[in-house]
Amino acid sequence: MATWTFRIGLLAVLVALLSACCFGGGAAATETLPVEEMYAQANKSMRAGNNERAIRFYRRLVSRFPIGAYAEESELELGYAQYQNRDYEEALSQVNRFIRQYPTHRHIDYAFYLRGLINFEREAGLLERYIKPDATRRDQGFARQAFQDFGELVQRYPQSRYAADARQRMISLRNDLAQSELNVASFYFRRGAYVAAQSRARTIIETYQETPQAGEALAIMAESYQRLGEDQLADDVRSVLALNYPDHPYLRGDWPARGNRWWQLVPFIGESRARGG
Repeated sequence: MATWTFRIGLLAVLVALLSACCFGGGAAATETLPVEEMYAQANKSMRAGNNERAIRFYRRLVSRFPIGAYAEESELELGYAQYQNRDYEEALSQVNRFIRQYPTHRHIDYAFYLRGLINFEREAGLLERYIKPDATRRDQGFARQAFQDFGELVQRYPQSRYAADARQRMISLRNDLAQSELNVASFYFRRGAYVAAQSRARTIIETYQETPQAGEALAIMAESYQRLGEDQLADDVRSVLALNYPDHPYLRGDWPARGNRWWQLVPFIGESRARGG
């Protein structure tokens, strides 16, 4: 028994030594490696998906060597490693710090892009990381911030290699934000709160008029005005709807009858959903 215990203990020591050799010595390495090797080890860890180790090396590199190109690059890479590790609050703080400290850095456009990515993928809570609810029914604060971040990148650096992707993400975000507003307008409409319904629908027309949700928003506005007895306003909105969406079901009279209680329990989800009694 003693022999086996000795062998197991020896094996554990050998594994520990091997790990130290393969992965750079852990905490001790961050105190002894030169800056070039620390940066290389951090990048190697990040490429391997070991974000925790990469974060540790980047942080210590900046602490030991706060001035110079390696420190600047590490500040930005640290933000990316934290983003990859889903440490969104820390990543956002790190990227904002980098933007303040190095506004003329050669990769400053990437910093703005990364800030947008962080807000683009942030979740409202831990549970949502696993159940993935409809993004348009969550609080849209992060989406609005991401839209603003990507917009700032496109405005400041229109020729950036990241600008094209930022524009595509802005289109997706704009559609999600419009759908979120449409969900709220529909909620009010189903409950007979027509003033609130037309107000939220108007927000879509004024802010997200080029989105697929604009036609449905006009329909909600027209019907809300109709039910409020504002016939002239209803006619005006119907005219706009006919001009821009001549095939909309509302204009064909395909919407359910006003007294249809079953329909009032079903949310609007856009023109693709069949309507009728």
